[in-house]
Amino acid sequence: MGDQDHDVGITSWEDQTGLVTLPGGARVRGRRLGDPASPADFALVLGKGAPPAWPCRRVRWPDFGIPADRGDALDALGEAHRRALAGERVEVACRGGVGRTGTALAALAVLDGLHPGQAVAWVRGHYHRRAVETPWQRRWLHNLR
Repeated sequence: MGDQDHDVGITSWEDQTGLVTLPGGARVRGRRLGDPASPADFALVLGKGAPPAWPCRRVRWPDFGIPADRGDALDALGEAHRRALAGERVEVACRGGVGRTGTALAALAVLDGLHPGQAVAWVRGHYHRRAVETPWQRRWLHNLR
């Protein structure tokens, strides 16, 4: 482990692309499946698509929609959040890397203490300006608490 890794207490990412810092300080990467990416310790894969070469968990989440199984999605998001807090390199990915990924990143921010009403603006300001693409994705975030 290098000095930089020791100072921050987490495993460093090889690149900064798609990285966001949650309100509590943990870092998570959002990205589009299939794009080249440095390895992660854990990936939350939303919907269909080829899984990455590292450990992952898949959530059934249709494009432009919300998770097919709310309980499974909340459990998976909780696992991703716990791993990120523990310093693991956690990523969230879907086919386009915007709507579902953005909604999941906003959900992680809510789990991290951000009010659901602020989550959409937060993820659009820190990840992608079009994150959380549909009204039902926004509504789903408001129902997290």
